[in-house]
Amino acid sequence: MSTATGRRHPVAAAPAGFVGRVSEALERPGVLGVVMLAPAVLYVVFFVAVPFFMAILLSLSDATAGDPRIDNFVGLDNFIAVTGQEAFWTALWNSLIITLGTVTTIVVLATIAVEILAREFHGKRLVQVLFMMPWAMPVSLAAITWLWMLDSQFSPIDWVLVQIGILGPEGIFGPSRHVYYLGRTGWGMASAVFVDAWRTLPLATIIVLAGRLSIPRERLEQAQIDGAGFFRTLFRIVLPALAPVLIVAILFTALLVIGEVSTIELLTRGGPGHSTQILPLWAYEKGIESGDLGQGAAIALFLFPVLLAAAIVALRFANRLHSD
Repeated sequence: MSTATGRRHPVAAAPAGFVGRVSEALERPGVLGVVMLAPAVLYVVFFVAVPFFMAILLSLSDATAGDPRIDNFVGLDNFIAVTGQEAFWTALWNSLIITLGTVTTIVVLATIAVEILAREFHGKRLVQVLFMMPWAMPVSLAAITWLWMLDSQFSPIDWVLVQIGILGPEGIFGPSRHVYYLGRTGWGMASAVFVDAWRTLPLATIIVLAGRLSIPRERLEQAQIDGAGFFRTLFRIVLPALAPVLIVAILFTALLVIGEVSTIELLTRGGPGHSTQILPLWAYEKGIESGDLGQGAAIALFLFPVLLAAAIVALRFANRLHSD
């Protein structure tokens, strides 16, 4: 804005000067990178690093919900106390079984899904959108949906099984019209594996699909010209090329599943008894609901060294395969 004498108002020049100085600062070597990385670094520090070190301090103290002070350190007493309980070993075993079952299921289904999505067909975009819905759906909504699907009285799955003759008076598996999916140990664990695999399959598929699309088309066409069939191409060309990506997908899936608490909490609540209990849920019940913050933190941290070592080995192995 100008005055009557033609001079520029000093306030009008200030913003342009400020923007210019900011632009010059961002153009300096290394400055723009620091600015772009700062939000991610702050997130990791405040929402990952700080809670992690707080958990370590809590696990080494006798802090409780009534007295949350961490100035009285008890060493490894909390770890010794929780490992001496039978529920701990049940929860640890269940966590490993669910994680291994989910990862195995996802590896098979993701490989099949990738081979389908890597091809062109009518309605592919709609299939991709529908395929992503389990991952986009909130965890609580997905678990509640499956809680209805696996209900012991009103399950639509049981209704379909009755109609096709698997359940019912003349069914293959006896006269019962219902399966108690969430009321028995084996069925409860299988249900947890199925729901976790259903939820995390889209993420693993996207990771593997990126590797699948990076395989040169000429290499696949040459295999077809040489007379290689689908399975020969899959096991001789596709899977060896996808090995590094599959390892990363397995690692991500395993870390997500072994720390997942909502599925078991909403489906079985760890029951009947502790038969479907898992470590994250037991850490929550011990530390928050029971108020023993020290033992709850010890349970939550128990798998950290194992998972860290497994992640390092997996990533190094994937990097070696990629280099070869």
